[in-house]
Amino acid sequence: MSAQELRDKTPDQLRDELTALKKEAFNLRFQQATGQIENTARMRQVRRDAARVKTILNEKAAAAAAEA
Repeated sequence: MSAQELRDKTPDQLRDELTALKKEAFNLRFQQATGQIENTARMRQVRRDAARVKTILNEKAAAAAAEA
């Protein structure tokens, strides 16, 4: 998921995306603990995507605060 795609989304959509990523990260951690995980690289992707979403949300919040 690219940062440009995220910047095109609304803050509500970003929050929904973040929630979905957190759920996926939880499920991946659970799979790893039970030894069922198939794609270990997906954990890193999900973690980085969540950080990317948080960054974009903070940028949007800062821009909104600067306008007000």
